[in-house]
Amino acid sequence: MSLESCLQRQDIWRGSKISAPGRTIATGFSVLDQHLPDGGWPVGTLTEILVEDITYSPLWLLLPALAILAPQRPWQAWITPPAIPYAPGLHQNGLDLSKILLIRATGYTDVLWSAEQSLRSRACSAVLFWSGKLQRTATRRLQLAAEHAQTLGICFQNRYGAASHSMAALRLHCRLTANGVYIDIIKCRGGPLRQGLLVQRQTTPTVSVVST
Repeated sequence: MSLESCLQRQDIWRGSKISAPGRTIATGFSVLDQHLPDGGWPVGTLTEILVEDITYSPLWLLLPALAILAPQRPWQAWITPPAIPYAPGLHQNGLDLSKILLIRATGYTDVLWSAEQSLRSRACSAVLFWSGKLQRTATRRLQLAAEHAQTLGICFQNRYGAASHSMAALRLHCRLTANGVYIDIIKCRGGPLRQGLLVQRQTTPTVSVVST
């Protein structure tokens, strides 16, 4: 395969290249929407959210988008969350609990298999999953699965994953604060990188978790 033919592939991204506008869903946080290409979470791609401790993943960042996406397809899949999502909080944020699939996968391989199948199914408007660290080959499969079914794919993983290569379209490093989170955009297909974006939690009821 020649270099020129490689550069014509749609799944190869060059850092200096601004990609064509894609489908996005507003995050519900203006400061974040202003710095993401096309003004929101990219749909049909894999997004990685890296945090210090996945037990304290900032789920509230996704709630507005999940509520908007929910009516579009029958299900939303949550795969191996580190704690039990607080059901009243989800309901208060506009999510239908009967349409959320809570999947308990055992081991890294099962988590990846469940995520890929859920992304490809076309039955889920969003797929959220938690993994300590993703290998590059896994991110490629998951990215292609999300693209195939035009599904919002979100992976929470620990911050050490930032050192590895990834095929995800968007990678964010989040540092929690008392009232929100500082976000570094460390990879962004179709837009510039940013550091230290402060996103504050809304005053409306948000999701909390309890230990399993």
